Amino acid sequence: MILIVIFEIIYLILTFDLMNNFNENNFAWAKELNLAITVSDLEDNVIYMNDKSKTTFPNTNIGDNLQNCHQKSSNETIQNLRDENISNTYTVEKNGVRKLIHQTPWYSDGKVAGLVELSIELPNEMEHKIRKS
Repeated sequence: MILIVIFEIIYLILTFDLMNNFNENNFAWAKELNLAITVSDLEDNVIYMNDKSKTTFPNTNIGDNLQNCHQKSSNETIQNLRDENISNTYTVEKNGVRKLIHQTPWYSDGKVAGLVELSIELPNEMEHKIRKS
C-alpha cells in the first residue's frame, strides 16, 4: 500500500510543469500529507516543502541550497541522480524512527529539472504482500 501511494505521488508531482508554472497552489493536495515532500531545481535550490517536510527539516527553507544541507557524499549522490537520470531508494533509522526515502528526478519538457525527495515514516511492523500476476 505504501509503495502504491509513493508511485501515485511521484506521478502527480512529475505531471506538473514546475519550471514554467511553479505555484504552491499546484501542490495544495500535498500540503498536509503525512509524508515529507521536498522539491529542488537544477541548481539544488529548494523550491517546495510540504508541511511534513518543514517539520522534518526545520533548518531548511524554500530557497536554501541542498549543497549546504548535506555532507559531501550526499551532495555527490544528488548530482549523480540528476546527471544519470536515476532514482535512489533506501531506508534509514534515526532516533528510533524508521523511514523510507525515495529520491528521483522530476522533468519539464522531457528534461531533468530537479529532484523530488519523499520521506515516509515506517511502522515498526509492516506487512509485506506478494501479489499474483
